[in-house]
Amino acid sequence: MLKEAKALRAQLSDFLDSRHAHVGFEAAVKGTPVGQRGAVPTGFEHSVWQLVEHIRIAQNDILDFCRNPRYVAKKWPDDYWPAAPGPKSAAAWTKALADFRRDRRAMQRLAANPRIDLFAKIPHGTGQTYLREILLIVDHSAYHIAQIVDVRRALGNWKRPNRA
Repeated sequence: MLKEAKALRAQLSDFLDSRHAHVGFEAAVKGTPVGQRGAVPTGFEHSVWQLVEHIRIAQNDILDFCRNPRYVAKKWPDDYWPAAPGPKSAAAWTKALADFRRDRRAMQRLAANPRIDLFAKIPHGTGQTYLREILLIVDHSAYHIAQIVDVRRALGNWKRPNRA
């Protein structure tokens, strides 16, 4: 059973950085032109910036929920979506990407940690398990990463990444 548990943890950690069956976060945001990060194409609700920030905020919130016994839920939808369509600066864009990556690594460490029972209910939750929260991040991120690709296609600046 130890071998299977180790394999499951490795697969979950990998899924958090998934780029197997679809475009991953890194490829989706790579090369996004500065002037188009806040552009909302006709027929779309959000800019690339808003989608990046939403993914980052949601991932951070779920990570906080998993680790913090004094977790306080954010207000939906206000606390999960940035009001401005674009970042305040290039530094804000860079920081958002770095923060996303930092939190993704933290979730990968949580998934790989053998001291955490993935099937255990989170003590301060209402029935959620660590496994559920990891899968929630994977699913939520994949959905919005696809939206980033669609927005970039609509703006005419999407370049399909090379596959190995």
